[in-house]
Amino acid sequence: MADRQNQTRPNDTTTTSSFLRRLHEHAPHSTQLMGFLTLIVSGAILLLLTGATVTVTVLGIIFFSPLIILSSPIWVPIGGFLFVITAGFLSLCGFGVAAVAVASWIYRYYRGLHPLGSDRVDYARSRIYDTASHVKDYAREYGGYLQSKAKDAAPGA
Repeated sequence: MADRQNQTRPNDTTTTSSFLRRLHEHAPHSTQLMGFLTLIVSGAILLLLTGATVTVTVLGIIFFSPLIILSSPIWVPIGGFLFVITAGFLSLCGFGVAAVAVASWIYRYYRGLHPLGSDRVDYARSRIYDTASHVKDYAREYGGYLQSKAKDAAPGA
């Protein structure tokens, strides 16, 4: 029986030591551990700040809602006016940026720098020119036909 215990113990210690060796290999390094702790602390602080923000917002709405309701005849027209002014200003800025972009594209196109989409403009221009020349040729042929019909209808004219 003592032989069995002696035989099983070395196997148990090698199994335990191999398990500990594997655990040690997969254990996080100090930099990983510090990063994880930083993540936890930062997350806890942000969660605390989020809770404080929501609490203060709800309390502010509760305490200031009577004042807001009583003074709403003043704030609603002012808010509408500010909204219209802000929307107009932002629209003006957007249209200004679009106009500058279009002017820049046209400038680069006429300078021959081939901006993005200039091949489509050239293709459309050639298609319009071809269509116009076909219509012109057709009008000449049809116009000659009408003139001959007019002479047939009124030979003295």
